[in-house]
Amino acid sequence: MSKCAAIQMASSPNIRSNLIAAERLIEEAANAGAKLAALPENFALMGDHELDKVKVKEIDGSGPIQDFLASVAKKYALWVVGGTIPIAGDADHKVRATCLVYNDRGERVARYDKMHLFDVNVPGTDEIYRESDSIEAGNEPVVIDTPFGRLGLAVCYDLRFPEFFRNMSKQGVEILVIPSAFTAETGAAHWELLLRARAVENLCYVIAPNQGGFHLNGRRTFGHSMIIDPWGVVLDCYKTGNGFVCADINPERLEKVRGSFPVLHHRRLSCE
Repeated sequence: MSKCAAIQMASSPNIRSNLIAAERLIEEAANAGAKLAALPENFALMGDHELDKVKVKEIDGSGPIQDFLASVAKKYALWVVGGTIPIAGDADHKVRATCLVYNDRGERVARYDKMHLFDVNVPGTDEIYRESDSIEAGNEPVVIDTPFGRLGLAVCYDLRFPEFFRNMSKQGVEILVIPSAFTAETGAAHWELLLRARAVENLCYVIAPNQGGFHLNGRRTFGHSMIIDPWGVVLDCYKTGNGFVCADINPERLEKVRGSFPVLHHRRLSCE
């Protein structure tokens, strides 16, 4: 078994202070025995304006946020899933919302660019989001081998598209890591429901770090970062503010559930 952590933050427009907070939580998670720590979406910057992320975008493979992720992974000897950071896209006025994974030696081992962009008017509120104004969508799911199992990456709004996760299931995914910044309104309605559904229908562990609290830009995020087992059991949950949850990822538990309840072998339709 390996202990994994989902880190929750209420990030600000100040990158430096966010990185200080992120490292403190990563250190605490490592001291608690975590061998993998996952940060939330936009962990390094929750800007005052949607285009703020474009002003601080980094070139792929070079930049202070990427250097930070590599450094803390090596310093605390654990795998780090780096939430999302703004990486330069094809268009000058847009970025990719990129989730990077570093191993415990500080080496980058994966990159996933958020595929589904949050362009919605949140029902019952005056909140309007248009991620496509500043973000270019990715086009390929990512599943990698890790010491903890086959790990798939998703980001926030991706959570609402079950066919996306079925694609990763066909690639043998055993653990889903879903960095997010769910709004308070949509989180209260759907966050746990969707996370547990993705765990149950794919018989996999879900590690879900979320933004959680009031932000200086006026936004409020739902929090409730959690880790869920393949039977849909919430193993740990952190409701609001900065903190983290830890739980064991147990390959024997995964094998037992999949062996006794072989729903993945009973599929009749392709996810393609």
